[in-house]
Amino acid sequence: MKVKNADMSGTSFTDVRLSGATFHNVDLSAATIDNCNLSGWKATNVNLSKARISEANLTGVAITDSLIGGMTIDGISVMDLLTAYRASHPDD
Repeated sequence: MKVKNADMSGTSFTDVRLSGATFHNVDLSAATIDNCNLSGWKATNVNLSKARISEANLTGVAITDSLIGGMTIDGISVMDLLTAYRASHPDD
């Protein structure tokens, strides 16, 4: 199925398989994702500001070349964590 130039605001998907799907120039602001398998998921040039992730398996997740100001993990500033790590590992 190819959907182009459509307004599907408020649509609900339940028990749907979207593996291998491609989303380009899509507005998912304020969307809710619950009980979903996003393993192997790739996101490039995305705005995740103010996103909330909880009860997630983040094993092997890699975040690179991204803005992280204000980002926290369990309430701890990621910038502070990186600053402390880099101070204790100057050769990395």
